[in-house]
Amino acid sequence: MKFIFDKDTWQEIFGSIRKSKLRTAITVIGVLWGIFLFITLLGAARGMENGFDREFRNLATNSIFLWAQRTGMPHKGFQRGRRLRLKIQDVDAILKQSQNVEFIAPRSVQGVFGGAPASIKRKTNTKTYKLFGDYPILDNVNKVKILEGRFINSRDINEARKVCVIGEKIVDELFEKEENPVGDFLEVNGSFFQIVGLYKDNQTSFEGDDSIYIPFSTYRKINNTGDNIGWMVIAAKSDADIVKVEENVKSILKRRHGVHPDDERAFGSFNFGEMFGKITGFVKGMKFLTWFVGIATLIAGVIAIGSILLITVSERTKEIGIRRAIGATPANIKGQIILESVFLTLVAGILGIIFAGGILMMINANLTDGEGIPFVNPTVNITIALGAVAALVTFGTLIGMIPAQRAISIKPIDALREE
Repeated sequence: MKFIFDKDTWQEIFGSIRKSKLRTAITVIGVLWGIFLFITLLGAARGMENGFDREFRNLATNSIFLWAQRTGMPHKGFQRGRRLRLKIQDVDAILKQSQNVEFIAPRSVQGVFGGAPASIKRKTNTKTYKLFGDYPILDNVNKVKILEGRFINSRDINEARKVCVIGEKIVDELFEKEENPVGDFLEVNGSFFQIVGLYKDNQTSFEGDDSIYIPFSTYRKINNTGDNIGWMVIAAKSDADIVKVEENVKSILKRRHGVHPDDERAFGSFNFGEMFGKITGFVKGMKFLTWFVGIATLIAGVIAIGSILLITVSERTKEIGIRRAIGATPANIKGQIILESVFLTLVAGILGIIFAGGILMMINANLTDGEGIPFVNPTVNITIALGAVAALVTFGTLIGMIPAQRAISIKPIDALREE
């Protein structure tokens, strides 16, 4: 190890580099590009993963949206095309009969799917907005971002209170800037409701910021919907197979509503859990591809360094012979060549990490500020970065042994004859 700190050793290494500047530069750029590509792609994959986590953090990712449609097959005396309606009793039946269902949020809405929106009046200002009848459990499957006040609670449901939670857009359109909407009243379809909360659009639901939440029991009374519900959001347990849960829930509903077991049109659904699984699978695939491409590029770059050193050894055969003749040991010759290989890979690796870090910082500054962009904090764990450098040094050492062994295998007398 003493030769590592020897001034003459480093003078010879730098002298060798200066003799073939262009060739050395191209080789270093190859290794630099490998680790730059590896770190940048890995950071981009992490940024995408963080972005999807941000976009869907308010949703139960292992969930299903389910609604009733018309039957597609005749069954038990019923004709094809019968209009079905989900009932509030269906919720209890699913919870009892499906062990993998954790939450169900029954919902009803006015102003979506072709229906007329609710008439909302404050003082002399009247507008129309979407009106949702919900249970507090909605907050467990689709988080409502409350800015002021609160969301609907159990007491609101039990007492069918006339309270509501409104979006930011409604505040902007019906209230003055200095007015606080929480505690004030709105006239909803002719009935007065007290505002108990103000919410912000969370970018992952279709409510937007121009909707009103009221207790489901109150919605049922003012719209005379009885036991009917519009649709339901079903959250499965985290370890459950969401596709099988969907099949099981539909089977339960088909039995309850007298639908043919093979009828695929009776109930519509959107399996968010399945879609989210595909997204996470894509991110994992991108990570695997990043590791594969990055490591392959690194190895190719290090092999290029070994090739350059082999050429250098061939060009310096006579010089090596002279050094051997005047007393240089095989260990000194071998150590110098390996040290040169390690030095080049280390410099290339550090520069590659610096450049990659700069690019990721630029991406983070310019892409992650916008709402709705699934790209957040594209970083690489410091352990991985240091591990990449350590791998480079290891590869550089191993690849350097080839030209080093070639150098010490040449006999001094043969080397001196080399022209």
